[in-house]
Amino acid sequence: MDRRTMIVGWTTGAFGFAAAAAAANQTPPGSPERVVADAERGFASTMARRDFGAFPPFISEEAIFLGNEGGTEILRGRRAIAEAWKPYFDGAQAPFSWEPDLVQVVDSGTLAISSGPVRNPKGEVTGRFNSVWRLEPDGRWRVVFDRGSPVCPR
Repeated sequence: MDRRTMIVGWTTGAFGFAAAAAAANQTPPGSPERVVADAERGFASTMARRDFGAFPPFISEEAIFLGNEGGTEILRGRRAIAEAWKPYFDGAQAPFSWEPDLVQVVDSGTLAISSGPVRNPKGEVTGRFNSVWRLEPDGRWRVVFDRGSPVCPR
């Protein structure tokens, strides 16, 4: 096999692999993963819109939010979590934002994990969030566990 054939073959394979990977990351409308991703985006939008009143309904009554690095602060329950997060809603600009780049739902369709980057107001990635969502009896997805982590050095 000559060099040109090898390069063309490799390039075609690389583009094919990239296209397949991109397609795998697309979630069809109405899929459980899309529904959870949309719930996560709605949750994050409460911070971006500075709408504290819309924040607590995304949190399960029995949720647990684990503190960042070291996990020394553990918040239990919607009320405690909302009270602890209220200062993040003060001011005209959100202190951080987040958006999922990974969502997986168990086959039963009742639990999910979402994860993605946390960004500062400049748009720089400063951490990563990991949230476990549960489909609750009223038909809404709510966060039951949440934990942020710092960005790992490369």
